[in-house]
Amino acid sequence: MSTNPSEDTNASADTNPTGGANIGSHAGASTSAGATTGAGSGAGTTAGAGTTAGAGSGAVTTAGAGTTAGASDPAGAVPGTSTTPGTNDPTGAGPGTSTTPGAGAAAAPTPRTSATSITPVVVRLKLSLLRNGLRQSAGRRAAYVTSVVLVLLFAALQLLGLIALRGNAHASPVALLLVAVLALGWAVMPLFFPSGDETLDPTRLVMLPLRPRPLVRALLAASLVGIGPLFTVCLLVGSVISVAHGAAAYVTAVVGVVLGLLVCVALARAVAAANIRLLSSRKGRDLAVLSGLVIAVGAQLVNFGAQRLGSAGGLSKLDPAADVLRWVPPASAIGAVDSVSEGSYGIGVLQLALSAAALAGLLALWSRHLTLLMTSPDGSTLQAAEPAARERTSAGPARLLPSGRTGTVMERSLRYVWRDPKTKAAWVTSLAIGLIVPVFNALQGTGSIYFACFAAGMLGIQMYNQFGQDTSAFWMVAMTISSTRDAYVELRGRALALLVITLPYATLVTVVTTAMLGDWPKLPEVLGLSFALLGAMLATGAWSSARFPYSIPQEGYKNVAPGQAGLAWIAIFGGMVSAALLAAPVIALTIWLNVAAGGDEWSWLLLPLGAGYGALITVFGLRLAAPRTARRLPEILTAVSKG
Repeated sequence: MSTNPSEDTNASADTNPTGGANIGSHAGASTSAGATTGAGSGAGTTAGAGTTAGAGSGAVTTAGAGTTAGASDPAGAVPGTSTTPGTNDPTGAGPGTSTTPGAGAAAAPTPRTSATSITPVVVRLKLSLLRNGLRQSAGRRAAYVTSVVLVLLFAALQLLGLIALRGNAHASPVALLLVAVLALGWAVMPLFFPSGDETLDPTRLVMLPLRPRPLVRALLAASLVGIGPLFTVCLLVGSVISVAHGAAAYVTAVVGVVLGLLVCVALARAVAAANIRLLSSRKGRDLAVLSGLVIAVGAQLVNFGAQRLGSAGGLSKLDPAADVLRWVPPASAIGAVDSVSEGSYGIGVLQLALSAAALAGLLALWSRHLTLLMTSPDGSTLQAAEPAARERTSAGPARLLPSGRTGTVMERSLRYVWRDPKTKAAWVTSLAIGLIVPVFNALQGTGSIYFACFAAGMLGIQMYNQFGQDTSAFWMVAMTISSTRDAYVELRGRALALLVITLPYATLVTVVTTAMLGDWPKLPEVLGLSFALLGAMLATGAWSSARFPYSIPQEGYKNVAPGQAGLAWIAIFGGMVSAALLAAPVIALTIWLNVAAGGDEWSWLLLPLGAGYGALITVFGLRLAAPRTARRLPEILTAVSKG
């Protein structure tokens, strides 16, 4: 049966044997045979001009104008009646059925999740994750409560301090600098603590039918729940109170606090979304291991800044930086309050506009990365495009290493430094502290050129517990050692790999420290002393690696396996004291040349003497440690396999 929408109504008078009427309507809808439609319980269905569709078997019904579907049964099926939906047809018509709603037809409501309903779900998810995490153990609850109390106490003190600055000429520079540092913290923390908030990982939501924009709004709302946003609000409120004067400034302050908070949160989310694949990979875990180093360096910077501010000039030294930061979001939102307080309404509006534009840009960037995460495959699930089997050969700088076992051991050790998270963390920490101590002391005016030896000492520690970084894989190394000669070559290769990094770095730190202090005549003797100390630490490190090996756990943040802390203390601190004693001749010669009359003329001899002495003592230590290493291979393997 076919219908023509342009005609009026052409009803057929045929009646089927079951008593159901076959009605064809031209009132704007056509239904082919096979659609079984009945009025459901409580459904009022009007067909055509006052014609009520029956529930008879095989009744073919075409809904005319003014048809209202029952509210209790969207399909309109009589209880016990089978209704078969058509292909890709949400109306429930049978196969081959073409249905066009008539004028004024009210379609049955389709259950649909509103975009705004995602937000409370994600917020409840955030609260559930927090609640379930606290239920895991009493220690975790105690740590969380302690951290909350400390953060709130610090936030309250900071708020009171900013309020006390109200009316001070330097209140604006201090507030702007604090907000800028806070925003930097929001940007950096997700890189080092990606697991602190499970909702930071949008890849967990990939299989859900969510669109980026509603998801961005939901995650942004969830990000406002926690200690960090509360601390941020306290700092922003204190900042605007310290600089706001007048009703217009307070109105601007309300907008500025909201914009500042949203920019900080959106910045953290955008950074986390852009780097989520990195953070979930091995390199991302390396960043988490290095978080302690970032905190240590940040503490040194804060200490240095506090000392500089405490000197002559005080807070006035912040003015040049504040003039720049007042135009950098989110600090520009606080700068807008200060500008409006001074009557510069146009500048204030422009600064608020900068913060709003930054927020819009961060949200767009976040949405873009969310779209990529939701639609692009994870590289870890893809097969490598290269052939399954290929010959592995050394390339790049590795070709410069010597041939034979020595070069192989050096390359393996350098790969550990680059790839193993624990080894990399130890090296980066030693490199950073070896530079921070002499340089920061020189900047503070309390430095000495001999502090440059700190770099050689910190890097020399890496020679201790050489076999611990191999863990249980040391058995493969042990299988290749069958004589004292093999053990000596193994230790020599590891020492040479360390020297590849340590020698140029110690030289660089010494030169930089000398340049900052302007004490160039002392450069040769300090270099000689550094080389002698380094050689002594290589010698004692090789011997302690064979005598006091211990395991380094691959998981967690501990660097010593349970029950082996005593071995680690003996190996490291005992070795450092022994190294100082071995380097005593060069130290004594340095002291004598500095106190003797005319000794400065001969101080340059300490460079070749120190370098030669360091090389000799290193060879002596390696030869002394080689026999012990060859004899204690089973004991070493047992000790380093406990992690």
